[in-house]
Amino acid sequence: MMAYTAKDYSGLVGMPGFSETLLKNHFTLYQGYVANTNKALDALAQMLKDGKGGTPEFAELKRRVGWEFNGMRLHEYYFENLGSKEALNVEGKLDQKIVADFGSYEAWEKDFKATGAMRGIGWAVLYQDTTNGRLINFWINEHDVGHPAGCLPILIMDVFEHAFMIDYGLKRADYIEAFFKNIDWKAVEARLK
Repeated sequence: MMAYTAKDYSGLVGMPGFSETLLKNHFTLYQGYVANTNKALDALAQMLKDGKGGTPEFAELKRRVGWEFNGMRLHEYYFENLGSKEALNVEGKLDQKIVADFGSYEAWEKDFKATGAMRGIGWAVLYQDTTNGRLINFWINEHDVGHPAGCLPILIMDVFEHAFMIDYGLKRADYIEAFFKNIDWKAVEARLK
């Protein structure tokens, strides 16, 4: 079975608004999701070989693998949509789609930031519905719960405390501003279908 390998996001160190300590802690957390995804998948495969597919332990681990896998993948999307200072291309397909679906870039941004500022832990994610192409901002409370079926993640913002508290304490809005100043819009636009 092919194991997942943690990607190297150390190139983000030095990004304005994100301390080295915060980023290195965040990378370590991400690496834990990769390691735990591999452990869970290996353990599940072994349980099946041992004839333990119908056990409560198998069922619980099978449920847990969604948390670990999505924790890994959402962090990859998050880190990969950071690290640039270039503004969104107003002539590009992403800006045109945002304007078509939200009325204006400003209306979309207001909604996305409000979603990210909601109380609780989770993720603010701009999804594209693959059935009709519509863009929708969603709040994802847990890694493995609440993802809209049939939708592609386009822009991902981590709003668990580990993403901002070292640098911003309880000032989540300040973190959101720093996040927006570092979005790699080319990476985000490349996800659009």
